[in-house]
Amino acid sequence: MTENVSDRNGTNDPAGIPEPAHPHLRREPLPWQAPKPAEDDAEAWNRVQAILYSPGYRQADEDLDFLQQYETRGVRLQIDYYKAELLLQKHGVEHTIVVFGSTRIVEPCAARRKVMSLRRALEENPQDPELRKRLEVAERIEAKSRYYDVARAFGRLVGSASEGPCGCKVTLMTGGGPGMMEAANRGAFDVGAESVGLNITLPHEQYPNPYITPELCFRFHYFGLRKLHFLLRARALVAFPGGYGTFDELFETLTLIQTRKIQPLPVILVGEAFWRQAFDVDFLVAEGVIDEEDRELFWYAETAEEIWQGILDWYEAAACPIDAAPGRDR
Repeated sequence: MTENVSDRNGTNDPAGIPEPAHPHLRREPLPWQAPKPAEDDAEAWNRVQAILYSPGYRQADEDLDFLQQYETRGVRLQIDYYKAELLLQKHGVEHTIVVFGSTRIVEPCAARRKVMSLRRALEENPQDPELRKRLEVAERIEAKSRYYDVARAFGRLVGSASEGPCGCKVTLMTGGGPGMMEAANRGAFDVGAESVGLNITLPHEQYPNPYITPELCFRFHYFGLRKLHFLLRARALVAFPGGYGTFDELFETLTLIQTRKIQPLPVILVGEAFWRQAFDVDFLVAEGVIDEEDRELFWYAETAEEIWQGILDWYEAAACPIDAAPGRDR
């Protein structure tokens, strides 16, 4: 009597080859797919639940308490770097123009509203010294609000760069906040170009500006990793008037160029009158704390066109295309 192949291997395949196993389902469950039956031990389920909800049973990459420990900082540093790095690679961001500047310098119409509001308040309380002081500061912010328009126009130039005469592929990158950074991202948004925003987690609530490409807005835990990503692909640094954060990024970049820890790149300070008061480089040279040549690591500009043309001229003088790969040791 001939043996039935289907009886031997559970298939009707005359060759005796079984069908591939389902990638998820089984005809029979495995022993561990159900807890120990209550009829065998009435307390078993309670003990299993105690295990399931214990901290030690949490999968490591899903255990936030574990990941926030001091001892796991190295892991957090790695993933803080890798998430942005892999997504920037995925979206083809290779070369960036980085823009910094004050979060407090708002667009002209908003600056005017603030001034008018404080003037009305001061008219009602003319003897209030605090109101007078706030009005004076607001008026100075209004005077600098013209840089919002400059930053926005510059964002448009960077966003349109691949279609212009130089035909270069660069992406605008900012710290992702309001003020000067918003203006630059907004300019790129105006011309339909992608732009990047690197936010940082802070103790108080914050929002990214609304003009960043959503897929290219990142939030970092560590300032150090955020700084790394600012310079890793940078082809120029453009600093508008700003405060501590702007100074931090500016002086770190100048130090890295001065020491040749990174390849030199254009550094442009926008608003010469502001920067000459805020940063007296001639004093530092005269005092002997920096060299004469360190004065040449940056220059001043006033308009979007001056900034962009200066960057292009710098790269022409360096005999290097602006979208050539920067040194990856940054």
